[in-house]
Amino acid sequence: MSQTEQRPFRILGVQQIALGALDRARLEKLWVECFGLPITGTFRSERENVDEAILALGSGPFKVEVDLMQPLDLEKKPAVHQTPLNHVGLWVDDLPAAVAWLSAKGVRFAPGGIRKGAAGFDICFIHPKGSDEAPISGEGVLIELVQAPPEVVAAFDRLASSAASG
Repeated sequence: MSQTEQRPFRILGVQQIALGALDRARLEKLWVECFGLPITGTFRSERENVDEAILALGSGPFKVEVDLMQPLDLEKKPAVHQTPLNHVGLWVDDLPAAVAWLSAKGVRFAPGGIRKGAAGFDICFIHPKGSDEAPISGEGVLIELVQAPPEVVAAFDRLASSAASG
């Protein structure tokens, strides 16, 4: 990308960290019982082959979601327990623009396109491996792009503005 080319979206921060295991209860021992993170919801999907607990770390627009996941069926894909750090989610201010721009740059996206995620936000995934048609990837890491709600975009703008003037 040249210095003058404008990216039509911004990555605002970490939205989530997703951890997988064969048994979600073992993850909950550490994250809920030992660390004290509250469970704010659950999500179960045959299509995504996942049974997960959704936890919260922090608060407000900078809250990070921690998803503790186990597969519904060990024989099916996706295998949410492999690797244990399943994926990292990033807030983006304009998901459709990001997907279009990144696709044009040669970024490979996982099948499924933009869709509703477990927390109700529009999401899509950057594939962990490139292909001949789309060689840019997460290089072994699945990356979830998450449409930031207006309050997260506004909080990011306020923070960026105060940092620039301070």
